[in-house]
Formats: sequence, structure tokens, C-alpha cells
Amino acid sequence: MHKRALGNSGLEVSALGLGCMGLSFGYGPATDTPEALRLIRRAFERGITFFDTAEAYGPYRNEELLGEALAPIRDQVVIATKFGFEFDGQGGQSGMNSRPEHIRAVAEAALQRLRTDRIDLFYQHRVDPAVPIEDVAGTVKQLIQEGKVKHFGLSEAGARTIRRAHAVQPVAALQSEYSLWWREPEAEILPTLEALGIGFVPFSPLGKGFLTGAISENTTFDRTDFRNSVPRFTPEARKENQTLVDVLGDLAARKQVTRAQIALAWLLARKPWIVPIPGTTKPHRLEENVGAADVALSAEEQRDIEGAVSRIPVRGERYSAQQQARIDR
Repeated sequence: MHKRALGNSGLEVSALGLGCMGLSFGYGPATDTPEALRLIRRAFERGITFFDTAEAYGPYRNEELLGEALAPIRDQVVIATKFGFEFDGQGGQSGMNSRPEHIRAVAEAALQRLRTDRIDLFYQHRVDPAVPIEDVAGTVKQLIQEGKVKHFGLSEAGARTIRRAHAVQPVAALQSEYSLWWREPEAEILPTLEALGIGFVPFSPLGKGFLTGAISENTTFDRTDFRNSVPRFTPEARKENQTLVDVLGDLAARKQVTRAQIALAWLLARKPWIVPIPGTTKPHRLEENVGAADVALSAEEQRDIEGAVSRIPVRGERYSAQQQARIDR
């Protein structure tokens, strides 16, 4: 797989990364450890060198899994993890915390769980309104100077916050949701990133699985699957949003690829500094996603996709009201 540079940071990664959250958290029961280890190592064998995790995924279990899987090849991969939450005794999130002393504590713990001496990309998971972003950026800057962190990242941050942070410590990458059915970043975020030379790492590039065509209005999610709380995933919304999936299917059939490959190839064609991180627990889906890196879209095909998709309204918010409240504007 070819490589991409995340903006002007000097951080080079595979054109597609692997979002590892779903192996431990968020989409139902955790994948059995041996199976998860095999999938992560298979991703590396297929050319993926960029692996995304967070202390919140579990919490902690996902970092431990990634540390075990990548220990033998640590110097050949880029590991991204995140800070910014507190957790209660039952493993749930109990609030945000990006105070400098907490960032340092999270970094030290993550290094242990990841079995490494440095974190390649350390994201603030969500912007903490109680802590000035300058203090956050300054703390990560110190960790970089100490060699414990290589690059600083933000997640779901607004343009103003990005600029303030970048003035203290250059931001290597922003990680936020972006896909054919969530295009809000195009208005303000992408121009800001381009102006500052910051890379973009879209999470949920396949619409949390919906754009693959594997989910219908009749799909039942496990009770622990967070999509149960997402307005866009109510049965009624899924029924109406099926139109977008059908259109993607037509476009994919014309190109002789899959819906997922069209969706990922479209993101890759947007900017050379965009690196999507689709996640999966299934080896065949991993192979399908990797194949998207070889799907080239002509300018005409990109216009066809744009034209077809832009005419289709999407029903439902991407987050619940509580989750939306955590998004920086």
C-alpha cells in the first residue's frame, strides 16, 4: 500500500489506517483476543502501518490488545492513541479531563499498555471546555520534548480551537467523522486544515457500517452496541437512508467494486493528506477495505458520485443530544 503524509508534520503513514475501537468496544461484545490479534497482524501484512486506539476503548483493553499485537513490529508502525476522559469504576466515562497532570498520567499509562517508549500520535479525544486548549497543547509539547510523544493531534475540534492549539504546538492531524453521509467538515474544517498544513483522519468513513450495505431497517444490534442510541440508526431512519446505499450500489456495480470501496476511494480522492481509518472485526472486510486503496476515481467519476449523493437527504442526527454536547464548535 502506498503512503501518505499527514500534512506538513513529517508523519508518514499508510494511505488507509485501521480503526481498532470495534475490536474491544462500542459495537457489541469484544472480539476474542486471538482473533483480534490475528486481524491486526493481518492488517500489517496487507500494508497498513497506521493503527488507531484510545484509553477510552474498553477502557484500556484496546490499548493493551494493540500493544500485544504490534510489539514484534513496533518500529514499523505508527500508533495513535488518545486522552481526555475520566472513567468510573464500572468502566464507563464519567466526564472529560484534559488537565495537564491528567494528560501526563494518561501518557505514562498508555506507554505501558502499548508496550512502547513513545506514542507516535497523541490526540485530545474531545475538547475539554474546562481547560484552555493552550494548556493542553503546551503539555503535549512538553511530552514531545521529553521524547514520550512524537506528534500532537485533536479530535472533533472546531476551526478556532485548531488554530489556537496549532499556535502553541503544531497539530499533525485532526481526527473527526467524515464520509459520504456526513460532510460537515467540508464547510470550515478542511479549508482550515489545508491552510495550516494539518492532516485529516476521518473516522467512521463507512458511516458506522451503514454505507457497506450490510445494515437494513430490519437489522438488530447487540444491546451494548452504541448505534442503538444514534438517531441516524433508528429503523425509520435506516429505511429512509437506504436510498443512499442503493445509489452507492449502482455506482459500485458500474466500477466493479463494492460500496465500501467506492466510499473509501472517494475520501482518498478528496485530498492527498486525508487518511481514513475504517474499522472491522472481520477478515474479509479488512481485505475489502484494503482493496479500496487501489481504486482510482477519475474526475468524471468523482463528479458522478458527488452529483448522485448530494441530491439525497440523510435522515437523523449522527449523535444523541448528550453526545452532540461534547462536540467543539
